[in-house]
Amino acid sequence: MKYDLHSNESEVLPNLLKLTDPKAIGEAEFEGFLTCQLALAENLTKTTIFNTTYIKQIHYLALSHLYEFAGKFRNVNLSKGGFAFPAARFLDASMATFDQDVLTKMPHKYVSSESLIKDVAIVHAELLFIHPFREGNGRTARILANLMVRKQGCNPIDFKDVDFDLYVKAVQMAAGKKYKLMEDLIKPICFC
Repeated sequence: MKYDLHSNESEVLPNLLKLTDPKAIGEAEFEGFLTCQLALAENLTKTTIFNTTYIKQIHYLALSHLYEFAGKFRNVNLSKGGFAFPAARFLDASMATFDQDVLTKMPHKYVSSESLIKDVAIVHAELLFIHPFREGNGRTARILANLMVRKQGCNPIDFKDVDFDLYVKAVQMAAGKKYKLMEDLIKPICFC
């Protein structure tokens, strides 16, 4: 997926491994996210708290071997397919509001799979809409979604068969606090 950057950066992001081949960069990112997911799943407990600090930790663990910006909110404005994500200068406030209004209100234990799926949909859509990181937002959000369901004893969500166009639309609808489409996309792939 290609991003339109409102900055002077090139398509290949400068990285700590000095990789210039997009395929090699993709492999290094994939390995980082896989290692991160395994480590966080192993350390997941019934009292794990998902907040902005935890989200930054996901991103840092996955990409710190590759990017200096790992675990830090982006400082560039991004758009994709004509859709502008929230401006970089508002990210601290946006993430603080997300933390306070959504993440801190999630229970440690859900009484029903429906309420879990609803919260996963809200968290997933909001995090993707805010798009706090320079790179790796989708993968960070999918790891978080999987950790949320695994904490409840459920199997990981398999996003591979989700209709991409509907997925993008569901993320865009989060701008208006509408999460039903994301919930409808997650419900058939979340097995609790």
